[in-house]
Amino acid sequence: MMIYLPIAEVSVNAFLLLGLGGLVGVLSGMFGVGGGFLMTPLLFFIGIPPAVAVATEANQIVASSFSGALAHFRRKTVDLRMGLVLLAGGLVGAALGIWIFNILKAQGQVDLLVRLSYVVFLGVVGALMFVESLRALLRSRRPPAPGAAARRRQRGWVHTLPFKMRFRTSGLYISVIPPVLVGVAVGILAAIMGVGGGFIMVPAMIYLLGMPTKVVVGTSLFQIIFVTAFTTLLHATTNFTVDMVLAVLLLVGGVIGAQIGTQIGTRLKAEQLRILLAIMVLAVCGRLAADLLLQPAELYSLGDSGGH
Repeated sequence: MMIYLPIAEVSVNAFLLLGLGGLVGVLSGMFGVGGGFLMTPLLFFIGIPPAVAVATEANQIVASSFSGALAHFRRKTVDLRMGLVLLAGGLVGAALGIWIFNILKAQGQVDLLVRLSYVVFLGVVGALMFVESLRALLRSRRPPAPGAAARRRQRGWVHTLPFKMRFRTSGLYISVIPPVLVGVAVGILAAIMGVGGGFIMVPAMIYLLGMPTKVVVGTSLFQIIFVTAFTTLLHATTNFTVDMVLAVLLLVGGVIGAQIGTQIGTRLKAEQLRILLAIMVLAVCGRLAADLLLQPAELYSLGDSGGH
């Protein structure tokens, strides 16, 4: 069943969009990511213009993240205080990212920016996550060495910074500066790449801030809800690139998929979840890199006055 998308100006199979939304919703519930790192490139692949895909996917992430976060609230695995600190940085980063996006859109370079951003960030983050997750998986199969737990709790540079705050749910007493900076970075990515930023935030919360894995997923989803909602509002009012027909179809699939993903996530170990996420990130990165490097079938394309 083909349906016309008025803002994207293309016709797409409605069941295909529902299926993509459901797939990304499952990822959201399993890994604590908004799923945009996978959905936005998939929208590119089925012919949605990158500017429309970025703005609309931010809207879809709001619903799938909200659905997943509700499940984690019921389990009390959301650190609200940490989520609010991350959110403060995220809102600032989103505003900055929209400003950069608008400048490049006016110069006709936004499509290239979005694709290059995906290749660079997904490649680096996916490789680092895969190596670290593989090591953690191998360590989990060996008996812990004496003093291993003590070494894990050693103080790092994060603990030496000022403006400390106690995060009781996470069992941390650290400076608010690193969480705010992580939030700013995620906000910029949400605006430019149409992602929730979970593929950056989840590793940062585990390895940089030292948060327990059990509260990372729910806290990440809580912050993603508000940052992507703010990003969607800015895109809709400044760029007019939010396609509501596309968003609704993705939303329906995403909300259902998030509940399924949350149930799957509870049955897998943390190391298994991280290595699966790393493999998916690297696969998407490889597909996008191939599109940029290989000669396209159509060497020329037409665009509007603000395009190429």
